Amino acid sequence: MLRFVARRMVQMIPLLIGITFLSFVVVDLAPGDFFDTLSMNPSISPELVKQMKVEFGYGQPLPVRYGRWLWRAVHLDLGMSIAYRVGVLELIRSRALNTVILAIASMVFTWALAIPIGIIVALRRGTIIDRVLSFVSFFGMSVPSFFLAFLLMYLALETGWFPVGGTTSLDYPILSPLEKLGDRAVHLVLPVIVLGTGGMASLMRLMRSQLLEIQSADYVRTARAKGVPEWLVVSKHILRNALNPFVTLAGYELGTLLGGAALVEAVMNLQGLGTLMLDAVRSLDLYLVMGSVLMGSVLLLLGNLFADIALTLVDPRIDFSRLEAAR
Repeated sequence: MLRFVARRMVQMIPLLIGITFLSFVVVDLAPGDFFDTLSMNPSISPELVKQMKVEFGYGQPLPVRYGRWLWRAVHLDLGMSIAYRVGVLELIRSRALNTVILAIASMVFTWALAIPIGIIVALRRGTIIDRVLSFVSFFGMSVPSFFLAFLLMYLALETGWFPVGGTTSLDYPILSPLEKLGDRAVHLVLPVIVLGTGGMASLMRLMRSQLLEIQSADYVRTARAKGVPEWLVVSKHILRNALNPFVTLAGYELGTLLGGAALVEAVMNLQGLGTLMLDAVRSLDLYLVMGSVLMGSVLLLLGNLFADIALTLVDPRIDFSRLEAAR
């Protein structure tokens, strides 16, 4: 296992270099930059803009600038945000908690509902339960996230049941620890539903199809013919063999949390990594964009690594030697 993990970590290095270099080139080739927008402000002199360009290394060739950024990144220094004039790593740390809480809550919501509902509709195939829940899943996959967000925000405004926008209330600093927990939980309800609905519907359909396929397998029919209790057939023979694609998806979701949360955070005014990334792209804040790209790439690669390790735990037929050979 250690050999496999070490080999995968080494393989990540050229991938990260390639991803960040291409991102650096794309941002650099984009028409205009942050300083072009800044120079349009009449209160800022051209001399100050020129001085800032020199300060941030914009007068140097692209390979030199990328090399300097990469060298600093290796030493955990992602540079300074041009727009915020604050260290990129410090900005990411200040926003990370909100996105992490939202991501974990949405994953719990998605998986806690998708797996049992998928099992129910598979075992009740053809019944009214299957038809109703299948319709709900198709509806969840079809509704755009931004439309669902606006719909839920409108309902929240009309009913007053949940707060609209933000991560905490104005009086959050003076609340007790238990009240702070409740306040955050109430503010998470709408974003979690928006972020998790599409994924829950897709996972439910996948679980249903996996279970229906495995139910017709020879070993399942043999187990039932031997008189094995149905709950044991489902838990040991069907469910366990249906989990493999879900383990892989769980690892992939770890790397897509930043992109998925960006839309929800932007629409619902949540101060997280997603809105930070969107602000960086809109303002062409090069070093903040690079910090976001690097973080998202590392999460994606680590998620795939964790998924491969988890596969060996849930499926004894898969070992690290086979995974290494597949790579």
